[in-house]
Amino acid sequence: MSGPAAAGSPVVGVLLLDKPVGLSSNAALQRVRRLAGRIKAGHCGSLDPLASGMLPICLGEATRLAGELLVGRKAYRFELRLGERSATGDAEGEIVERCALPVLTTAEIEQVLARFRGPQFQVPPMYSALKRDGTPLYRLARAGITVAREARAISIDSLTLIGAAGATLELRVLCSKGTYVRVLAEDIARALGSCGRLQGLRREYVEPFEADPLVSLEQLEALSPGAWPLLRADRAVAHLPALRLDAAQTQALSCGQVIALPQAAAGRWRLYDPLGRFLGLGAGAGGQLRVQRLFSAPLPV
Repeated sequence: MSGPAAAGSPVVGVLLLDKPVGLSSNAALQRVRRLAGRIKAGHCGSLDPLASGMLPICLGEATRLAGELLVGRKAYRFELRLGERSATGDAEGEIVERCALPVLTTAEIEQVLARFRGPQFQVPPMYSALKRDGTPLYRLARAGITVAREARAISIDSLTLIGAAGATLELRVLCSKGTYVRVLAEDIARALGSCGRLQGLRREYVEPFEADPLVSLEQLEALSPGAWPLLRADRAVAHLPALRLDAAQTQALSCGQVIALPQAAAGRWRLYDPLGRFLGLGAGAGGQLRVQRLFSAPLPV
């Protein structure tokens, strides 16, 4: 964690907000922006209003790296209510189907969950922000219109039963980007011989922040933006190898030049100046390094 920003310095970094239930991701983002003086900011991966948990928000120039966080895996803890299905697949929608509750042993539930682990295809729900001809699908759904959706490749890397009580199963899932937990919950219910809906959802983490603490809106409101517990912007690209440049190389890249750098193997790199300050991203190929994304000024160590 980078810790508080120095007095008078711009607010730059990644904020791991604990989004509360009842607030949309965009509404939470705008609350943070207002507290930070309406600086440039963007969230990485939306959470529905009924969901809580980690919402990474990139502040200031860290928004240049927001796209890097969209590809990471995400871990959720969720409750599946068996015996009823809603129009939206969660607790917000009208109940449109009721089904008998099967009598299941833990072993039987585990056998079904095992079938959902691994690479697979999932059809996105109508109640989603995906667009058809510029119109979000949820708007079409609210108008009573259903359109065909193409199945998308996803991966369920782990799916664990935490507990079962009456008609409710509590589960944890680690999944790839693009996975809709509402759809997963409905599919599990069908495989168990019933119907179901999502009753509660909490995002525990977004990679690579699985071990980092969250901060609430109330905590942010009690602090000045310069004292917010921000992560360094380069944490968003910690999976890339690092490359420290000398002064001449730093200057050349800052001017947009391509430099000869035999040690820069093909691929993407995190770039640092001689003082260890983060510069941005570069791409190596054929013994050369070119700028991919640079910050306007090196970020402090």
